[in-house]
Amino acid sequence: MSGTSRRSPSPPPLRGSGRGWQRSARTAKTSRMPISKRKAEPAAETDPADRPLSAADLRRMTRTAQVKVVRRALGLTQEEFSARYRIPLGTLCDWEQGRSDPDQPARAYLRVIAAEPVMTARALSAPDQPRPGRSRP
Repeated sequence: MSGTSRRSPSPPPLRGSGRGWQRSARTAKTSRMPISKRKAEPAAETDPADRPLSAADLRRMTRTAQVKVVRRALGLTQEEFSARYRIPLGTLCDWEQGRSDPDQPARAYLRVIAAEPVMTARALSAPDQPRPGRSRP
């Protein structure tokens, strides 16, 4: 051991981070024993509380609208959410009740609201100011 130092092993890399993902997957193969579907299915079928969903179950289930989840997480009524984020109340109700779905820009806007609700509301409540170097017509 002349001149060499031993380093402690580094923690495993985060999944999904480039090369680390490959290293993590290789480590996972050797350190964990996978559960095959044949072993998992009988246990799931015998447990009535955790049985697989049938096609009839999937048809019967309704999907909760993302906008409703976001609004409830913020603790706002439909009227408050509509006013704060400048979404027409009728449109908001239609989205929540499943009569229509938000289009792609509206879904992106809802993701922004979910990620940064305070900054989004602040940006919408600020008065419009002209950009420097540009004149308003």
